[in-house]
Amino acid sequence: MNRPPDISLTDQVAVITGGGGGIGRAIALAYASVGADIVIADIVPERCEETAARVRELGRRALGIPTDVTDTEQLRAAIAKAGEHFGRLDILVNNAGGVSPKPFLQQSERSWRRLIDLNLVSMLTATSAAVPLMIAGGRGGSIVNVASIEGSRAAPNFAVYAACKAGMLNFTRSMALEFADHGIRVNAIAPDYTVTPGVRGNIGGPVNPESWRRPTAAQQEATARRIPLGRPGIDTECGNIAVFLSSKMSDYVSGTVIRVDGGTYASSGWIRNRAGAWTLTGDI
Repeated sequence: MNRPPDISLTDQVAVITGGGGGIGRAIALAYASVGADIVIADIVPERCEETAARVRELGRRALGIPTDVTDTEQLRAAIAKAGEHFGRLDILVNNAGGVSPKPFLQQSERSWRRLIDLNLVSMLTATSAAVPLMIAGGRGGSIVNVASIEGSRAAPNFAVYAACKAGMLNFTRSMALEFADHGIRVNAIAPDYTVTPGVRGNIGGPVNPESWRRPTAAQQEATARRIPLGRPGIDTECGNIAVFLSSKMSDYVSGTVIRVDGGTYASSGWIRNRAGAWTLTGDI
């Protein structure tokens, strides 16, 4: 019997944008736990250092580079520094992003452009900077784009963000073809509601769970009825999928999206009523 493929990422180097908190931080620690060295590009310096320290505790090398990913020159410089520091680049995680809900007609053009720069242009910039380093290394590589299920469904009050995530999904498929000859695989993960510092109101500064907003009992009940698996996502669950997508376990996987959403995309409007039965009638 053949042995199963190896899940390890020993001595590979991964750059993670927005890697100082939430899903990005979870991916950084998941990669480090299976042997990768990590570069954290995050706008909050304290988060860069905290995540880097955690990576080192896991026995791997780490480099924190405070980076505003909406500044394309800063982002290109961070990726170049990563390559110079470690002498290689194997994995890119385009994770940086974010949004606050607001009706489209109440948003200014400046707000649109900020969302596009943060959620879409940063991915284009990082990819264009990282892939030549992967090609030069001659070992192939893996790109994991952290999208959202909002890229695959209507998202009132999140329209520009959702359009960016839809673009991210299409870019994932297109780059899977363009980079295939170099052995570089490109995939995406699409979370839904996941507990992160931003979701809990810890937008800036160090990650501090003690300061997070706590959902009310009514909010918890509504979440449990909306999500088929009955709970919010956990950031480490995205980390586990990212490890799979960057390891030899997924050597033949490229151009795909894995939804890490507890089944919400599959539900497509179905919701549990208070009696626990699935309904489309609105009788909840």
